Amino acid sequence: MNSDNDPYEMRVGVPSVATFRRLRTASGMSDRPAAAVAAGLPNTWFGVTVEYGGAPVGMGRIIGDGGVIYQIVDVCVLPEHQGRGLGKRIMARLTAELEQRAEKGAYVSLIADGEAHRLYAQYGFVGTAPASVGMHRLV
Repeated sequence: MNSDNDPYEMRVGVPSVATFRRLRTASGMSDRPAAAVAAGLPNTWFGVTVEYGGAPVGMGRIIGDGGVIYQIVDVCVLPEHQGRGLGKRIMARLTAELEQRAEKGAYVSLIADGEAHRLYAQYGFVGTAPASVGMHRLV
């Protein structure tokens, strides 16, 4: 899905455990234990990785039950590649897959860190407050 002038290539699938952890931490996201990542990645409903010169520079995944609940997770782009529309391309591909394969009426959620809510709003995501509030807990 890239033109001759476009140095970025989007690949469907999930990255390796090492690539996943590197992309997250280098993008300013928290690290996850390797064993947990190895157990979780195969449960991805749909994922993409963006490559530059054959090296992964961004990613995004959808997890969920395959029926009524989905969550967009791990959307990140390395800082040196930000500002080039890669986050938009990742979100466009993820939402296109949801539109194509998810059942009508499926609930899709995500957590927007910082100003990322501006990106996600472009793809139809709206805040849930005050009707509901996102919450989390670490084990």
